Amino acid sequence: MERKALGKGISALIPEKEAGARSEIIYVQSGQIRPNPFQPREDFNLNSTEELAQSIKEKGVIQPLLARRKGDYYELIAGERRLRVCNSLGLKEIPIIVKDVDDRDSLEYALIENIQREGLNPIEEAHAYRHLIDKFQVTQEKISETLGKARSTIANTLRLLKLPYEIQEEMKKGRISFAHGRALLEVEDENQQRRLTQEAISKGLSVRELENLIKTHRPKGERRKSSQVAREPFIAALEEELEHLLSTKVRINKMKKRGHIFIEFYSQEDLERIVNTIRGTK
Repeated sequence: MERKALGKGISALIPEKEAGARSEIIYVQSGQIRPNPFQPREDFNLNSTEELAQSIKEKGVIQPLLARRKGDYYELIAGERRLRVCNSLGLKEIPIIVKDVDDRDSLEYALIENIQREGLNPIEEAHAYRHLIDKFQVTQEKISETLGKARSTIANTLRLLKLPYEIQEEMKKGRISFAHGRALLEVEDENQQRRLTQEAISKGLSVRELENLIKTHRPKGERRKSSQVAREPFIAALEEELEHLLSTKVRINKMKKRGHIFIEFYSQEDLERIVNTIRGTK
C-alpha cells in the first residue's frame, strides 16, 4: 500500500485553508528572518545539524525555507534547522518560499513539517498530535490517514503524555525509547514507574528486559488477572472496532461475567467529540 504523505499541505488535515494561500520564492538577508514562535521541536540533534551544515557548504540551500511576511521582516514557518545552519555558516542570502498564511496555518505547517521529517522526539511528537486535537479538532483517525501511520501508533504516542514529567524528559534526551515508555505505561504507580526507569537506564535494559522486570514487580493477583483476560480474539476484535468508531484508544478488561471498558480522551474537546459520536450526533 502506498504511504500517504504530507506533501498536500495542511489542507490534508484542515480542509480549504491551503487553496487560498499565495506563494513566491525570493532571496532575503538572513537577518530579515525571525524564528517561528510556534516551533514544536525543542531539541536539535547536533550530529544531524553538522551533516546538514556540510551539505549546505558543498551544495548550498537546495530546499528553500518556508516563511511569511510580518511587516518589514519574515517570520519562519518551517525550516528552523536550515536557518540555524545558514546563520552559523554566515550566509548572507537565504532562499525562502513566502506563504500568505495566518497564525493557525503557520502553526500547522510547523507541526506537519517536523512530523513528516521525523525530526521530533516521541514526547515532542505527542505534544504536536495533542495540539492538532486540542486546537483544530483533528481526530486521531485523520492524523493517522494523513501521516500514513497506524492509528494505534498515534494513540500510543499520545499516551506517553501520561508518564511523569521526569520520565518524559528522559525520553526527550533519548535515554529511554518510545517502546520503553509504552512498557512503563503498564505500571499504574508513578513512583514505581520512576524507579523502573532509572533501573532501565543504569543497567541499559532492553525493552524485553524491562517488560520482564515489570512482570516480576507486578502483584500476584494482578498477574493472574492479566493472564485471565490476556488476549481473547473476540475481545481484541471488539477493541479494534471501537477504536475505529471512536478514533481513540479503547481497552476492554473482561472477567468471568463482568468487566470494564476504558475509553481514553486527551482534552475537553476530544471528550465531547467521543460523547457526540456515541450519541450519534455531530
